[in-house]
Amino acid sequence: MSSNLWGVPGIPLHPEIMECPPIQPETGKPKARRRPSAAANIVPTIARVLLGVQFVIFGLNGLVRFLPAPPSIPPDAAAFYAAMVAPHFAYFVFGVQLIAGLLVLVNRYVPLALVALGAVLANIFAFHITMWPQAIFPMPIIALVLWFLTAWPIRSQFAPLFVQKVEAV
Repeated sequence: MSSNLWGVPGIPLHPEIMECPPIQPETGKPKARRRPSAAANIVPTIARVLLGVQFVIFGLNGLVRFLPAPPSIPPDAAAFYAAMVAPHFAYFVFGVQLIAGLLVLVNRYVPLALVALGAVLANIFAFHITMWPQAIFPMPIIALVLWFLTAWPIRSQFAPLFVQKVEAV
């Protein structure tokens, strides 16, 4: 078993998921990597900030109401929300949104925050697809696009999550 960037057996040494450039077979030397353009650096940063702002605002709004409620909510969606509020489960959901949004916004523990926000986004989409499809655009779609624009440049950070079998250390 070969070692890798994280020292975890089972993760292959693959140039796309590592920080080192691929090796040229003819010379044995690393291939020169092109520097990312300014747009390639600024787009993920803008997406990260907007994603953080979006989840901070909506997470905070779930804890302390300051945005007006939509004029009409389908009965299934209203019943689902009432079921989340009654046992105070909504505090957990909106707290995760707020904390993960703050982490993304201040650029700390971003991969961890993106994993948490990925779970939140999956639930947001499940809610909107099944109970309120008219409201799937714009906010859930925008959040998903911002999430992918933020996560794609750091996708190598998620590689340890996809280890099939973990050896005890």
